[in-house]
Order: sequence, then C-alpha cells, then structure tokens
Amino acid sequence: MEIKILGSGCAKCQKLEKMTIKALHELNLKADVQKVDDIMQIMNYGVSSTPALVVNGSVRIKGRIPGIDEIKKEITR
Repeated sequence: MEIKILGSGCAKCQKLEKMTIKALHELNLKADVQKVDDIMQIMNYGVSSTPALVVNGSVRIKGRIPGIDEIKKEITR
C-alpha cells in the first residue's frame, strides 16, 4: 500500500501525517507513507487545497483534517 500526504509542510499537513501513521498502527497495516510538498506534484493530483490523503494513487481526502475513523475507512476502502 502506498500513501501520500500532500501539503506544504504546514501544521495541518503534519497533523494528517501523524494521524495517518497512527491509523495504520491501530489497523496493524504496513504502508509506504510519503510526504509530497512539491507544488507541481500536488497539482498533478488535481488538489487545490491541502492537506490531502492519497491512497494507492487515489485522492481520498483533501482540504481538511479528517477524524481518525475516517482515515481508517479510507485506508481500508
């Protein structure tokens, strides 16, 4: 599983990264978690507001910080 956190490195982006890692741990799943802060790469996903969560190439959440349960749902979907 490949997970990308899209964002400039702001506090919201860092929070989404930490929550995603926590969700993976609670689900006992392993994934390659990457931070993407390059604006051109972010735009390639069609994301105009960050943070965003991308799971296996699919944008699942963008422009907000979801709850841990929503992150788990999107990871396992």
